Amino acid sequence: MDWLNWHNVSLVLDNPATKWVLLAFGLVMPLASILTWMERRQSAMMQDRLGPNRANIGPIKLKGILHFIADAVKMIFKEDFIPGSVHRGLFALAPVLALAPVLIAFAIIPFGPTVYPHELGNVLHSVPLAGEAPNLTDSIRLQIFQVDFGLIFYFAVLTLANYGGTIAGWASYNKWALLGGLRSSSQMMSYEVSMGLALMGTFLVAGSLEPGYITAHGWNSHYSPANPLNWLWLPQLPGLLLFFVAAVAETKRAPFDIPEGEPEIIGYFVEYSGIRWGMFFLAEFIEIVFISSVITVVFFGGYQVPFLDEDGFRFAGTLAALPHWAVVAMQIGAFGAKVFLLCWFQLLVRWTLPRFRADQLMSLGWKLLLPASLAWIMITALGKLILMSAGG
Repeated sequence: MDWLNWHNVSLVLDNPATKWVLLAFGLVMPLASILTWMERRQSAMMQDRLGPNRANIGPIKLKGILHFIADAVKMIFKEDFIPGSVHRGLFALAPVLALAPVLIAFAIIPFGPTVYPHELGNVLHSVPLAGEAPNLTDSIRLQIFQVDFGLIFYFAVLTLANYGGTIAGWASYNKWALLGGLRSSSQMMSYEVSMGLALMGTFLVAGSLEPGYITAHGWNSHYSPANPLNWLWLPQLPGLLLFFVAAVAETKRAPFDIPEGEPEIIGYFVEYSGIRWGMFFLAEFIEIVFISSVITVVFFGGYQVPFLDEDGFRFAGTLAALPHWAVVAMQIGAFGAKVFLLCWFQLLVRWTLPRFRADQLMSLGWKLLLPASLAWIMITALGKLILMSAGG
């Protein structure tokens, strides 16, 4: 393929809309859909039940994995009943506010390295620089939106999702739905404070809020980002734990599922049915994928594969060279595998720990996670100051 064709391919694939479609329909939506089956199957295994196993297509059974397709078809064709007393405009807007911000927030996630299409068959010993030759200026960065305040953008956009549950409860003209909406908003606003503070330590260590930079440099730019010891899970382990707990609470899943606790209240989407209810349901699982993606990028090296550099595996001074396409494929696969494992771990938490009461949940957020996050920022800042004074 000549240079002009490579240039046209790069222009198309480097378009933000193209990358968003590839990420959303290549990873996010399929994984979120599979999680709906995994959760029921996993809970059945942990409770010694059979779980979903009836959705088959002729001889194709696949242990009930086709249930998520059956669920989607059912929600699409199920009657969309709207009670007469609801606020119709806000009632229709709430599911969109619950789902759209989560999909928009994926714009900051680097799901792979920079790809050089013209070098796919070669060993990439050095990053091509603009100006070396016309065909060396084309590249595809596997990140939709790159900006210095990347993690702040994440909180700014995800805050809009808070309105989804609150508006759904208020617009339903149902006191139980309203109570669920109020619980949802109070829970998410409370734990967002701890989530933001838990990530401030990573900013002090890495020196940037841009997820792509954190993935490419780790906590020390003098060492290879492919070294697992250079990923932020090691120097920011308390921050990782604090962020994970707060993030699980942010997704409103057990043990933090008080906005939809059946023994106490019905939930903020009690008046919803059909595809509108399905949007709330899907948004919850997409949040699981997104939280896993943020943890992967910030704390576990993102798409980095242990000891895999741009030209191949490097270990103990030896190099096992690999073509550029193989490196890219392995790095994209590593990102997907890390996200999948973290999603699976969140499902384990969902079916292992008992629920908190509403007062216990608020106490955990304000009396434990918030002071611990503030203390960790001070400890991280003190350690950074000591290293700077020592010339490290």
